Formats: sequence, structure tokens, C-alpha cells
Amino acid sequence: MAYNVEKIRADFPSLYSGTAFFDGPGGSQTPTPVAQAISHALISPLSNRGVTTESERNANEIVLEYRSAVADLVGGEAKGVVYGRSWTQLVYDFSRTISKSWGPGDEIVVSNLDHDSNVRPWIQAAEARGATVKWAKFDTTTGELSVEEVANQLSNKTKFVSITGASNVIGTKPNLSAIGKEVHKVGALFAVDGVHLTPHAPIDVKAIGADFFGFSSYKMLGPHCGSMIADPALLESLHNDKLLPSTMDVPERFEFGTLPYEIMAGATAAINYTAGLDAAAAGTRREKILFSMNSLDEYEQELFAHLRREITSIPGITCFGSATDRTPTLFFQLGNKASVDVYKALAQRNINAPASNFYALECSRALGLGDTGAVRAGLAPYTTKDDVDRLVGALDEIARS
Repeated sequence: MAYNVEKIRADFPSLYSGTAFFDGPGGSQTPTPVAQAISHALISPLSNRGVTTESERNANEIVLEYRSAVADLVGGEAKGVVYGRSWTQLVYDFSRTISKSWGPGDEIVVSNLDHDSNVRPWIQAAEARGATVKWAKFDTTTGELSVEEVANQLSNKTKFVSITGASNVIGTKPNLSAIGKEVHKVGALFAVDGVHLTPHAPIDVKAIGADFFGFSSYKMLGPHCGSMIADPALLESLHNDKLLPSTMDVPERFEFGTLPYEIMAGATAAINYTAGLDAAAAGTRREKILFSMNSLDEYEQELFAHLRREITSIPGITCFGSATDRTPTLFFQLGNKASVDVYKALAQRNINAPASNFYALECSRALGLGDTGAVRAGLAPYTTKDDVDRLVGALDEIARS
């Protein structure tokens, strides 16, 4: 493994502030090549997409390259990549379209492990169509969401199942491929919220068995936008509400208005940057991504093991979730101190580790944390052992104060 975190950190101007950033699950820092790609797109000749003028061709090339990069990142097809302002926006758009075929007697399944953006839109769409919502619930002691729990909610009435790839607060990574097989046994569609999973692991949507898969670029070193990936043939079968003059081509029919080309250029640059996280990565972009993401996973898991060992030695610390397979994300309370006060005390020490339910509302409530939640510390490609030791030392100091 040639993962050099110090070399990587040199590409992130925001790190020169001296802040230790553990708020990556809410939005990562941005490397210089991504900002340069956004700037280059904006200052180059740029128009609406076309093939006649230079500015039209520039816009068209940016869009096609974005789709190609996203496809390489997750192992999908470029014609199945849909751009969105955010994952939440994409889920709402697709929930309205997919639910057109639902009705009384139909069932959908969601999980209480998920971010609310992967719960509420589906519930609201089901309610509007008279369909029934069933819940797959995680084990609050271990944090695990078992395949059996999801399978128990399935029946020949199930139309749609949406499960997170990883909890954005306790890090649990459900066995997606096994769940996908169970979902397809009953003939239902399977959607995966990959927002928190994609920044930490290599993704293969076909191996997962996801009919729909999504992620957010700003959680993985890019600008604020979301992407939805599906089989182009599946997208062809969906008929969404759209303006009459707008194209029926896939995937363009699901993208409304003029696209933000500079943001798409930045998203592509972030994926290209990710492909080179490990200097030893070689081959196609897809091969480099898989190599680099495996290296990142190895690096983060080793660092996360150190974080967990050290943080659990602090008197009064309670950590939530202990799933066997998880992202490097810790959700915790410090004694009887209000989590928001711990967050503020860390901020005073130039350490970013916020406190909230982080929109994982059902998860926070299931853990007995209500709507307040707890403190969250997540690792990112630029996190170092020194950062972790700063966090642990600060928490120990706050615990003793």
C-alpha cells in the first residue's frame, strides 16, 4: 500500500487552518484540483449543451465525462447516471415517479437505520398512493441490521425496498448483496442510499444488486451535488413528470433545467482525485478507484481501531453501535454532559466534531437519544493519527473538567 496521508493533506488548503476535521460525514474538505476544475469550467467558453460551437461542446463534454466518472466510481453504466442537486432531491424526484405504479395492498420497506432522506420521501409517496409501509429495524445493542430482519418484512406484496449502505451515525454496513437477493426473490425493486458508504469503500452496484444507488459528491472531496445510478433499461421504463419540450432521452429526462456544468466538472475531478489516493494505483480509472478505495479502507480501519481503543478508555464515554462491518464513524456521549456542550468545547480547541441526530432521526430515537442525538466523529482521507490523538486528549480533558 502506498497511501501517503501527508502527501494527500498537502492538497487541502483548508487543513492549513490547523483544524482537526472529524465532520467529514456531513461534508468533506476539498482538494485544490477540484477547485481548479470548477474554476476552469467557469472561465472557459461555456453555453448550453450542443455540438456546434466550442462553448456548447465544452458543456457537452463536461456532462459526458461526469457520467463516465460516476459510472467508473460505482461500477455502473454512464447512460444510467442521473445528476441531482442533492441526494434528498433525487430521492424525492424518483419517489414520485416510482410510486406511480403503487396502490392499496402494495407494500414498501424502509429501515430505521437510515438517514431521513432515504425514509421520508418513500413513506410520503406510499401514503399518497395508499400503499403500506413496513419497517426493518436494527438491533440497538449491536447496531446490526440483519438480512433476516429485512427478509421478514418481505412478501409477494412488496414493491420496493430502500436500505442504507451504511449508517451515517453509527457506521453499520448491512449485508447489501444478501439483502438484494432477498428483495429480488419477491420481485421488488431494491434501492441503496450509498451517501455514507461510498466515501469509505469500493462500490460495485451490480454485485450489490442495487436497482438504484446514490451518493453525494460533497461527502467525498467534491462539490455539493448528488448522483443516482440505475440500469438504463430500468430508467427507460420510468415516466416522470417533465416539461413538454424537454427531452425523453435517458438519463436526461430526469434532470430538470440547465445543468450546473462547473459543479459536474468538480464532481468528476473529485472522482479522478479519489482514483489517485494510492500512488501505486494503475490501470483504467475504474481499476485505480478500486485499488485506491481498498487502500483508503485499510488506512481508515486501522486508524479507526486506534480511535475506538483510545476513546473508550475515557471515563464516562458511551459509544453507540458495534457492528462487525462498519465505516470509521463514532457516535458517542460523554458522561452526563450535553452533547452540544461537548461539541462547543471541542470547537474551542479547533476540533470539528458536531453533535446532532444528523437527520438519522429514527436511528437516534431507537438508540434512546431522542431528537438531540450525540457527538459524531468520522474519519476522512486526510485524517491523521495526530488528529485522533488531539480529539482523544481534548475529550479526556473535557471529561475531567
